[in-house]
Amino acid sequence: MLFNSWQYIFFFFIIFLTYFSLPYRYRSILLLVGSYIFYMAWKWEFAFLMLAITFVNYWSGYKIARTNNKLHKKLWLAFALMFSLGTLVYFKYANFFIDNFITLLQQLGINNNISYLHVILPVGISFYTFQALSYSLDIYRNKTEVENSPVNFAVYVAFFPQLVAGPIERSTHLLKQFKEKHHFNSENLIEGSKMFIWGLFKKVVIADRLGIYVDNVYASPNGHSGATLALATFFFAIQIYCDFSGYSDMAIGSARILGFRIMQNFNLPYLASSISNFWKRWHISLSTWFADYLYIPLGGNRVSIYRWIFNIFFVFIVSGFWHGANWTFIIWGALHAFYYLVEYIGDQSLKQASLQSLKNTSFYRLFKIASVFLFVCYAWIFFRAESTHDAFHISEMILTDLNSSVYLGASTVSFVLSIALILFLFIVQILQYNGIASIYFSKPRVPAALQFTYYVFLLTGISLLGISSNAFIYFQF
Repeated sequence: MLFNSWQYIFFFFIIFLTYFSLPYRYRSILLLVGSYIFYMAWKWEFAFLMLAITFVNYWSGYKIARTNNKLHKKLWLAFALMFSLGTLVYFKYANFFIDNFITLLQQLGINNNISYLHVILPVGISFYTFQALSYSLDIYRNKTEVENSPVNFAVYVAFFPQLVAGPIERSTHLLKQFKEKHHFNSENLIEGSKMFIWGLFKKVVIADRLGIYVDNVYASPNGHSGATLALATFFFAIQIYCDFSGYSDMAIGSARILGFRIMQNFNLPYLASSISNFWKRWHISLSTWFADYLYIPLGGNRVSIYRWIFNIFFVFIVSGFWHGANWTFIIWGALHAFYYLVEYIGDQSLKQASLQSLKNTSFYRLFKIASVFLFVCYAWIFFRAESTHDAFHISEMILTDLNSSVYLGASTVSFVLSIALILFLFIVQILQYNGIASIYFSKPRVPAALQFTYYVFLLTGISLLGISSNAFIYFQF
């Protein structure tokens, strides 16, 4: 059941009406049943997997909170980690490890009869596993109180707006909201609907249109020029942003209509002036999850310089591997670690050369924004390419064949429209950056009549230019 479908609109309308009609004590049950129906629309068998991860983390959290024995606490946490991550590794990476093991044996000249498992990846498993684990980890670290209601905890793990692609919420923020008494609020309805409409526009009007061109080019990179591959990479950078941030906006908007506050997941990442700032703006819920539960426990930056470099590379590579079982994702993560360290060395060099004031100039800031965007786009090649061979070929072609002709796609009109939509997106982003247009429920500094016209324009665009009901890119992760 996709957000960009009439089935979801009908499903949400029923949930919305029923939720505010029921007494408070039954609302969590409604959300739990509705969330499992929403998830089972993909493949009903995997609901039992989510239920198992929910039970293990709920019971482990309960046991951790109820014992004073430090060893027992560690054992229960280890149980939650091993079961949850073990399940995630099996379903997501079993084929990857088997494939690489077979390749290694072939390289060694060893014949083998190992067969693939062909494990099907359950949709959203990376997201709800991390969300459930954050509860066990926070209980162990005394960051949150134990949840006595198994229903509330099950809803927290399965809450349908952000179930299959985030944002990855924390128990300290979302879980307690299921104990609140939410009243129907017209402002929540309006603001949530506006957020949903903007997310839907980004998805079906911009992302899916660009996706047609990107899919065509990346499907056969050997048949296209360097200039075309560079343009397709630029289009993919916009596509994945509009696709994923569009999903997040629709998730946040759906939750807000019901009275729930979900964390912001994107904050104008392509206007970041540094790689570190980019990761504070892109997929915020995941980057903060890795920071809190992996980077800081490893010692963060409070260690020797060599250990810190290891920490940076380790966290970024794990982040890349989290996205998918392919060497392309690992290289993508390693590239961002490399960018991060080079940027740090550059900043330190500016300080030593007493050129720190240069960073405050408009020219330097624009240069950094453009540079960060270009480097991020280059890394997207590895994220999008089908294989490392394709990724390196695309990189080589872009560097050596950039002056060649550009493929305009199946339709010149569609190509020109794509460029116009990208320009429209960047204008809106700049207005949001300057606080003129709304972002994450901020109050815009424009007249109400102009705001109304803007959302009528978005709805018209969705009706006339929306071209598909494709699944979201991050559903595969």
